[in-house]
Amino acid sequence: MSIQKIARLAGVSVATVSRVLNNSDTVKAKNRDRVLQAIKEANYQPNLLARQLRTARSYMILVMVSNIANPFCAEVVKGIEEEAEKNGFRILLCNSGSDIERSRSGLSLLSGKMVDGIITMDAFSRLNELAALIGEAPWVQCAEYADAGAVSCVGINDVDASQHVVSRLADAGRQRIALINHDLSYKYARLRERGYKSVLHLRDLEYQAVEYASELSSAAGMAAMEALLAAPTRPDAVFAVSDTLAAGALRAIEQAGLRVPDDIAVVGFDGTELAGLVSPPLSTIEQPSRDIGRKAVELLLNKIDNPDAPTERVMMDWHYIERAST
Repeated sequence: MSIQKIARLAGVSVATVSRVLNNSDTVKAKNRDRVLQAIKEANYQPNLLARQLRTARSYMILVMVSNIANPFCAEVVKGIEEEAEKNGFRILLCNSGSDIERSRSGLSLLSGKMVDGIITMDAFSRLNELAALIGEAPWVQCAEYADAGAVSCVGINDVDASQHVVSRLADAGRQRIALINHDLSYKYARLRERGYKSVLHLRDLEYQAVEYASELSSAAGMAAMEALLAAPTRPDAVFAVSDTLAAGALRAIEQAGLRVPDDIAVVGFDGTELAGLVSPPLSTIEQPSRDIGRKAVELLLNKIDNPDAPTERVMMDWHYIERAST
């Protein structure tokens, strides 16, 4: 199917079809709709190589994800892909594991002009190294919020969110609130722990217990919860920094013959589908995962089109969802 046939199907000129394919804002809405409908009906795939030669762009975005197995990361990537495709771009996915050598391999695509920009979800502690590798290329840091520097970023206020969780638990009469955290090289882990400890201090709650999970998995959450249960003083509430860790905590509590929430309340973080599927369903902080991904693409495309655009730092809203685990 050629661009000429698409033009005939839509009843418009070849130039109009070309402008639609190149995301020009000079096309009338009704003509754009007719062209897009014709493309959909014909299952048309534009000649990407010709488009790249014509525009000196690859229309590809490199997305470097810290852990694609993390349901939160997967949801963010869905938002990235949806927004990218809406704007005529495709994504290349690199599961970096926040490893600088794996990141270096992925970033080699920059030198060959294989991608037009990068979205990263790597640990905040790696940003300086990444900045040295990325140089002046368009770049957005997603989900890990940077307070300063040249990289634009989008995320949520992790301190406020964790303070809200711990305050809710304290208001419900919980006196021994524990935290299951992850790798402190990630800024979100440090910020959520800061919020947790600040509420304990403000409420004069003497009990404080933090277990660090080896990875963001249910098995690691279960192991962390088992360690908390083995301590001389048992918690009566647990706040986990991800839903996967919280799901593992639920399992460990059940295997210990204890009840949720009667003996121990449990709260997760991220608002993934998993939170509603476990038993009992998890209370959790819901992040706008897909919207974070979409906003990251919006910031990146602005940087691609306007290289001198100022750095932007966007804070998205979060919501607390209360379920049977509390």
